Amino acid sequence: MKKCITAWLLIVLLACVAVMPAQADPEGALPDGITYAYAEYPLERAGIALHLDRVCVEGAEPDRNILLIHGVTYSSHEFDVDYEDYSLVRFLARSGYAVWRLDIAGFGRSEEVEDGFLPDSDYAAEDIRAAVEKICEVSGQEKIDLLGWSWGTVTAGRCASRYPEHIGKLVLYAPILSGIGAYEVTEPFHHNTWEHAADDFQRKEDGTFDYAIVDPAVVEMLCSSSWHYDRESSPNGGRRDLCVEESQVLIDLEKITVPTLVICGSRDPYLNYERVFTVLDSLPEGSALEVIDGASHVAYIEKPYHRDFQERLLSFLDGNAAEDILTAKGADQFF
Repeated sequence: MKKCITAWLLIVLLACVAVMPAQADPEGALPDGITYAYAEYPLERAGIALHLDRVCVEGAEPDRNILLIHGVTYSSHEFDVDYEDYSLVRFLARSGYAVWRLDIAGFGRSEEVEDGFLPDSDYAAEDIRAAVEKICEVSGQEKIDLLGWSWGTVTAGRCASRYPEHIGKLVLYAPILSGIGAYEVTEPFHHNTWEHAADDFQRKEDGTFDYAIVDPAVVEMLCSSSWHYDRESSPNGGRRDLCVEESQVLIDLEKITVPTLVICGSRDPYLNYERVFTVLDSLPEGSALEVIDGASHVAYIEKPYHRDFQERLLSFLDGNAAEDILTAKGADQFF
């Protein structure tokens, strides 16, 4: 009974949060009068219907396009936490982009798959290729930018290395460059829970959320969206790819030929920082490495860091050289 009451109270709280209007931040108030246009574009690959949508400022006709690729458990809704100025989708739209989101087969609003091991990293790379080609067809642009987060860096990285002809710039955010540790993944589907959806947020030593870093409303809204869009399970093919020995390379950086931004927090538990701080040795000219001190796997929605993340990302996409691009020599300050 106690669990039922707790669950009921949580649902009521989330419902209240979901209807709250976006709050203006005194230090970074959102522009008044801006509305956003959302549109879905039918896409099918290998007989499976994929969810692909486009977001831009209402009435705008952007000539720049960027495709965002989600991680291994939850789908592309994570990029659009509609609270204050946390939404990466809306930030990029206000910056002049048509922002596209893809749900890999079996995830989120894409068609379900019978075999959860089917959408592995290589399979997902082909889904991304299909989306890139669709976006170029719809927009009339020859090249678009591509951003992958977490497992999305593996899938987007493989797509860009194999099919670079339509990729302008690549962003690897929180890159999983190598295995995160050998673990046998035997279940084809991951069991999703409220607790798991919130696992990436930083906590205090006593296990409670560090609300100096994460806004409570952001936690609740992200978990609510995960429950709504991703439901109780998601495919495990990508997780099986990641859960291998740390020595196993997952993204072959030397095969990437487009300018690439590697961006991450300094407190990300999933990253191999020895590899992170040497990425510029393998990436092409015009690439950059940015590390946000104190940020974690979800820097893009952390209270002290999300604006810094947005600014560094936009600086790279706009072609402005960062003033303090980090190299391997700068790694010592984070250890």
